[in-house]
Amino acid sequence: VGYLILNAMLATQRMKEHVPVYVMLRSDVTDEQTAAIKTNLLKQNAVREAVFVSKAEAAEEFREYAGTDFVEFLRQNPLPDSFEVSLNARSSEKETVRALETQIMQWPGVDEVVYQRNVIEQITSNINKFNLILLLFGGTLLFISLILLNNTIRVTIYSKRYIINTMKLVGATRWFILKPFLGSGILQGIYAGIIASLMFAGMVAGLSEGIPEVRFVAERFQIAVIMGGML
Repeated sequence: VGYLILNAMLATQRMKEHVPVYVMLRSDVTDEQTAAIKTNLLKQNAVREAVFVSKAEAAEEFREYAGTDFVEFLRQNPLPDSFEVSLNARSSEKETVRALETQIMQWPGVDEVVYQRNVIEQITSNINKFNLILLLFGGTLLFISLILLNNTIRVTIYSKRYIINTMKLVGATRWFILKPFLGSGILQGIYAGIIASLMFAGMVAGLSEGIPEVRFVAERFQIAVIMGGML
């Protein structure tokens, strides 16, 4: 469950970083203003990358997408020069994007800022719901595990009640009686943690090889943290 949540958060980050923000320039913008706009964009903490797209490049992209040459039909290219801006994942919240939009609109030479507002909101909303479901599922599994552990410990103690009572009668301390149970529990926990970690590592390797088109988390530190948590 932790691994799924980790991958969901990583997928959200990638999606947010690939939601472009287009800064449309005025038709009378000068080269100096264009250079100044790019410099100002790259200075913003929220901006990861800013790529200039000329009106000719934009027309070519539209021609490939639509399959028709609208420039020849209209006898002119109505598309403006623009910057395609990629934001950092942490800066893709709607409030941050709106603040950036307000700031950019005040720069000389900028005509309009265009981005898919609904997409950014839906990505955040859907992934939060997905993670909530996973957390509830993980919490349920943890609760069931604790109940099973509690019952197992009680049954173990009950099966050795005569030995425990005999040890009490000969003056054994509470710690002396507890030591074998704790030692056995620790050893079983270590063995179970190792087995679970090996199964988890096999699952990670299988997912990475079986579905190579999906980028799963494969960083050693994050996987080690999950294994340590299980142990």
